[in-house]
Amino acid sequence: MADKKNNKRNNRNNDEDYNPRFRKVRKKVCVLCSDKNFILDYKNPEQLKKFVNEKGKILPRRATGACAKHQRDITIAVKRARHIAVLPYSQN
Repeated sequence: MADKKNNKRNNRNNDEDYNPRFRKVRKKVCVLCSDKNFILDYKNPEQLKKFVNEKGKILPRRATGACAKHQRDITIAVKRARHIAVLPYSQN
C-alpha cells in the first residue's frame, strides 16, 4: 500500500494526478520598475487602460504584476483620471 502511494507522488507525468489548480506560476515583474522610461501619467487614458478591466475596475496586483509602491501610484492615477473625466467610473 505504501509503495503505491509513493509511486503516485513521485510520478508527476501521470495524467490522473495532474491538478491544474496547483501549477507553478511565474511571478510577474513590475512594469514600472523594469522600464525606467515608463512614466505613469493620469492624463494618458491609453496607458491607464492596461491597469483597468472592461468594467472600469482597477485590477489587483496579482493581475497587473506591479509592486506595492507602483500599485498605489496606479490607483492614484486612475482615480485622478476618473475625476477629470479621462476614464469612466464604470461601463455597463
